[in-house]
Amino acid sequence: MTAQFDLTEDQSAIQDMARRFTADAITPFAAEWDEQHAFPRDTIKAAAELGFGAIYVSEEAGGIGLGRLEAALIMEAMAYGCPSTSAFISIHNMAAWMIDRFGSDTLKAKYLPDLITMDAMASYCLTEPSAGSDAAALKTRAVRDGDHYIVNGSKQFISGGGSNDLYVTMVRTGDDGARGISCLAIGKDMPGVSFGAQERKLGWHSQPTAQLILEDARVPVENLIGAEGEGFRIAMTGIDGGRLNIGACSLGGAQRALDEAIAYTKERKQFGKAIADFQNTQFKLAEMATELEAARALLYLAATKVSAEAPDKTRFAAMAKMFATETGSRVVDRALQMHGGYGYLMDYPIERLWRDLRVHSILEGTNEVMRLIVGRDLLRD
Repeated sequence: MTAQFDLTEDQSAIQDMARRFTADAITPFAAEWDEQHAFPRDTIKAAAELGFGAIYVSEEAGGIGLGRLEAALIMEAMAYGCPSTSAFISIHNMAAWMIDRFGSDTLKAKYLPDLITMDAMASYCLTEPSAGSDAAALKTRAVRDGDHYIVNGSKQFISGGGSNDLYVTMVRTGDDGARGISCLAIGKDMPGVSFGAQERKLGWHSQPTAQLILEDARVPVENLIGAEGEGFRIAMTGIDGGRLNIGACSLGGAQRALDEAIAYTKERKQFGKAIADFQNTQFKLAEMATELEAARALLYLAATKVSAEAPDKTRFAAMAKMFATETGSRVVDRALQMHGGYGYLMDYPIERLWRDLRVHSILEGTNEVMRLIVGRDLLRD
């Protein structure tokens, strides 16, 4: 009866490989990256040697062609060591997949080889200073000029901004609304491309974040991803997977917080006995573990639906993202409380996990928007 809920042998092997990589290459260094705001480029490239730079890029294009559940397992495992670094790799994967899925053969040959090895890294650019949740209202405009587009506008909160080599960018080539949006691959060194100052963030310190600024940027027409007017559909198709991955990052960080809380409460003594011996502590740990398993089950289900192109995939991706990110934040908050004053110190990983997971309820669509997606889809049935 339980076999249908078990991971396959291949999925378990992928999960184990990601866990071993995390234990060796991420977990021991994550606190230092956070404290020094260091971007671990070499570690990220090492992840690409395992195929983690092109998780669901097709094998024909040089990727490892896995499904969304396998991708979630990898992101969850790496987030156990550092949610910020895992999320960065997720965003790169989303951008690379969009080029593979919707790009021309010319565009794929131009960019995918270096993206797969992460010798080049990619960002996903949708949000603007005045267009966040209402993504279809974006203002960045691209005007055809012979063999190029002339692009003007800016993109806000770009992970990898200023450091990454390629920016998969949603621009307006037509009228207002979703149907006027197209998708361009914009190189860092193209004329007219610049970046704002690095953002000073609460968390996600191991990855750079900056505004992408486009001032009469000249982008070759061959860098169009899909056809004109297909950009919003491409963006939304890609973001289903991004939402799963961010949910998985919350699961990984929250599992680490739970494990740290269990270990700490076994060692910490108050009133003559370990905190873990108090019934109140046991109740809280039980609630944390139960909520985490429930979120994991929903996210894995949603991942299989996205891989299968199920009709309700977007609804389930939104549900899973909302539930996993909010559960993750609750779990890590309770873990910090169990650590008492020590949980507030940088000597312990809990405060870093608390900061890193907080943004997951905002990005890839705020959780308020996730509720809107789910509610509207339910009323359509």
